[in-house]
Amino acid sequence: MTIYELSIISTTGFPYYNSIIKPVPEGVKIFLRFYDFSKDKSTVHEQLDPESKFDLTAGLISALFEFARNIDKKIERLEFIAKKSTEIPKKSKDENPFEGDVLITAQTESFLLHKSVKEKIKLIYNNFINIKTPLDSADAILKNEENKIIEILTDLKARNNVSDHQSEIKRAANDFLSEMKEYGLLGICITSFDLSPIVVYGKKYSLKNVNEILRRIGFIPDIAPLEWIYRTSFFSDDQIQVCIIKSGVGTTVEETLFEPYFFLLFADPQSYFGEFPQKLTVAFNSILG
Repeated sequence: MTIYELSIISTTGFPYYNSIIKPVPEGVKIFLRFYDFSKDKSTVHEQLDPESKFDLTAGLISALFEFARNIDKKIERLEFIAKKSTEIPKKSKDENPFEGDVLITAQTESFLLHKSVKEKIKLIYNNFINIKTPLDSADAILKNEENKIIEILTDLKARNNVSDHQSEIKRAANDFLSEMKEYGLLGICITSFDLSPIVVYGKKYSLKNVNEILRRIGFIPDIAPLEWIYRTSFFSDDQIQVCIIKSGVGTTVEETLFEPYFFLLFADPQSYFGEFPQKLTVAFNSILG
């Protein structure tokens, strides 16, 4: 599991809900991701004079520093996304302007696909949180709701689907490892749609090793279904090649969110697979589909 903690608060700071899914691994850099489900009450940035901008920035830095120190989690870097326009766009009635005051944060591994994590968080908001706003007077999250939230965050449905086909997948994976050993194939991994590792095949890498490899892989762009990309990473200071394949199959969560699997191939740096990723994808899709 690579989503470690989920927090739901109001934009005014009311602490509504917090769940620790799994302790953060010691010494690992993690991301704190922010998802805003509130009305847009922002002020046009250009209306602020430089001194006011600095005052706001100083307050932000001080608050974050104090926050990090109090929970013993050092912050080394923050990422900001500037608005494309100086004007606040008007929203049509057909769009989904959030009516609440909800801010959801998730502590996760750095390598997770941000858009996929966002889809999970949106599903949680739409199904369990939106109806409860405003948070400062909301009923508590029920146990069955909490269980469903954790199932979404931990990819329970995707994991169960792999488990249900465990023998067939393992047999196919071992056949591919034997077939492609001479071409430098070292391991095969299946992940959820946000890149959380589910199972790994081959004797060289464990799931813990896969996390280490993905942390060092760098930026991963959007990948079209049934397509793949190659990236360089490292394990124990040895360079390896990683092929990331987006499957054409997956599971549908809460009857609305389709979550396709990813298949990862770990290989020697000079390996050339040709159309082998397509062959593996067809075989795995036929089992998991």
